[in-house]
Amino acid sequence: MLLLAVSGGIDSMCLCEKVRRQGGPFAIAHCNFRLRGEESDGDEAFVRAWAQRYGIRCHVRRFETAAYAAAEGISIEMAARTLRYRWFGQLCREEGYEAVAVAHNANDNAETLLLNLLRGTGLKGILGMQERGFLPVKEYGDIPLLRPLLGTSREEITAFMKGEGLSWREDSTNGECQFKRNKLRNQVFPLLAEINPSFIRTLNRDMERFAEELSPSEAKAAVDRSRGISGRWQLDELEWDGREDPRQKEGVSILDADRLPGAPIIGNWESGDWIRPMGAPGRKKLQDWFTDHHFTPEDKHAVPLVRDPKDPSHILAIIGYAVDKAVRVTPGTRRIYRLTLLP
Repeated sequence: MLLLAVSGGIDSMCLCEKVRRQGGPFAIAHCNFRLRGEESDGDEAFVRAWAQRYGIRCHVRRFETAAYAAAEGISIEMAARTLRYRWFGQLCREEGYEAVAVAHNANDNAETLLLNLLRGTGLKGILGMQERGFLPVKEYGDIPLLRPLLGTSREEITAFMKGEGLSWREDSTNGECQFKRNKLRNQVFPLLAEINPSFIRTLNRDMERFAEELSPSEAKAAVDRSRGISGRWQLDELEWDGREDPRQKEGVSILDADRLPGAPIIGNWESGDWIRPMGAPGRKKLQDWFTDHHFTPEDKHAVPLVRDPKDPSHILAIIGYAVDKAVRVTPGTRRIYRLTLLP
C-alpha cells in the first residue's frame, strides 16, 4: 500500500486526485509544522476533510519545527525535511506501507538543479531528483521514495486542477523571498522564462542527458550517494605494507587501526562535531569544514562519519573526504581499517 505525503497545496492535491482515480489502495500523511499559525491549522483541516470525503485513511502529525531547528542548529527548511521524512519512515514501519510518494514536479527539479549549481555540486547535484529513490534518513533508508509528478510541470498541474474544478490550499509564504528556493521561483524563473519560455522542460531534459552520459554504475553510484548512509558498509582490517596510496578516495577512508581506540563507530553529523583535518592547524568545526567544501545541507546530513569512541563529538574520518590527524597513516603504521561505502 502506498503512503502519499499531502500538504494540501496544489501539487499534493493533484497527486491525491490522480492516485485516487487510478483506484489502487493508499493512505495519506499530513505534517502540520506549526509555522503559519491559523493557516497551518487550516491546511490540516482541509486535508482531513478531503480524506473523510473519500474514505481515505489520514495520518496527521504536529511538529514544533522552530524549536527543533533551534535545538539542532539547522535551518527551518532542513528541520521540516528531517522531521517529515523520519515520520514517514516510522509510519511505513508501523503500518506496513510499502513506499512513500511525494508531489515534487518538474519545476521543483529545475529549482533543485539551479540551487545545487549555485552552491557547488558534483554528479549527484547535476542529476537532480530521481523519480525513484529511497527515504533520505538512515533509519529508513531502504523504504522507496517515489515522485510520480516529476515529469509534470506546475503549469500542467494547475491546468489539470482548474480544468477539473478541484480545490487546494495556498501557502501565503510562497510569495515571500526569504528562502532561496522562493527567490529563485519568484524572481529568477520569470527572467529565465523571458529568455526561454520552455526552460523548465529544457533543464529537466538536461538532467536526463547528464544521467545518460554516465555509465549505469556511475549513475547508480551518484544516486546512491544522495542516500548517503542508506548504503551498506564494508569494513576491512588489513596488514599495512605501505604500498597502497593512503590518500582519501571517493567513498573510501583508510585509518591507522592501532591509533583508533576501539572499532570504528559510524554516525552522521551533529551540532558540535569537530575534526583536525590534515593540512590545517588545530581543530575545525565540522559545520565550517562542510561550508569550506561547498556541501549542501542535504549532503552534510548524509555523509558518513567515523566517531571517536572516547569523545563522540570528535570526528576521526569524513569517509571519502578527510581523516583526522589522530588516525592518519604514517610510515610506522602496521595495521589499517579500510572503510568502503558500497552501492
